[in-house]
Amino acid sequence: MASGQDRREDEAVVMVWRNALRVGAVLACLTGTGLAGPAPASAADRFATQLSGLPAEFTAGDQVRTVSAVVSRKGNGGCVKVRWSMVLSVQGLRLDQVKMDRVEETGSFPLDIRAEGAVARLTDRQLDPGTLCPDRTVTATYRVAFAEDVTRGRITMAAEAYDPNLRLLARQSATRQVVGTAPPPTTAAPEPTSASPEPTEEVLEPTGEETEPTEEALAEVPPPAAANRSADQSGGFGLVQAAFLLGGLLLFLGVGLLMRLRQLTRTASDGVEGDARPVRRPVRWTTVRR
Repeated sequence: MASGQDRREDEAVVMVWRNALRVGAVLACLTGTGLAGPAPASAADRFATQLSGLPAEFTAGDQVRTVSAVVSRKGNGGCVKVRWSMVLSVQGLRLDQVKMDRVEETGSFPLDIRAEGAVARLTDRQLDPGTLCPDRTVTATYRVAFAEDVTRGRITMAAEAYDPNLRLLARQSATRQVVGTAPPPTTAAPEPTSASPEPTEEVLEPTGEETEPTEEALAEVPPPAAANRSADQSGGFGLVQAAFLLGGLLLFLGVGLLMRLRQLTRTASDGVEGDARPVRRPVRWTTVRR
């Protein structure tokens, strides 16, 4: 009798353990299902960022390029606001040779700029006006330009999208070459030359079109009298000086000729007076007879 009762108690214990094991297995399956359930949702809720508008290479100068950063979301989650941050790193050029501006439809967008060495971070001070929802995008537009004195270098741009809690959603980077328009400076100094450059004569080719003189041109041309006066005042040997010199020479010659003529006339008059004197005959003394 006791043995039969013990057997029944053992069977009851085995049934209890079996039921406990079955309940534990069910609960484990339910718990695993509950924990693994959110995982596919979070995996499907993906963010991605792309950079568009990038050229094959940037050209230094006044050329401004427009680059866009686009973040997208796939999944069944809710909507979220986005804060953009652009990271610039340069090689072969300086940060002050790079000009970047964040723009929206209303104009320039305020940025918080922090630079250290060859790396600069441009972060939006405000959240993006758009809202990122599933199967939708939010775009940030940047204008990029480089200084004219850039010869050659490289720039890397990394667009980062954050949520309002500064949690990184997605990041995308790209590297491009920067080519300058000015030739690179030469290190060798030119050798000094002692010979002075020969003046070159410019040959003016006659044009078929005749230009009529304007009033301003006529006003600028001085009259002939003024031109002669300016030439005389400049100290050049002109026609008036030559005339005065010739007149003085002729006057000197005339005075000399008059003096010479006067001298000749006086000599001739003295000779005539000498010839006209009466010749005195010698007086003979005779004796008178008484």
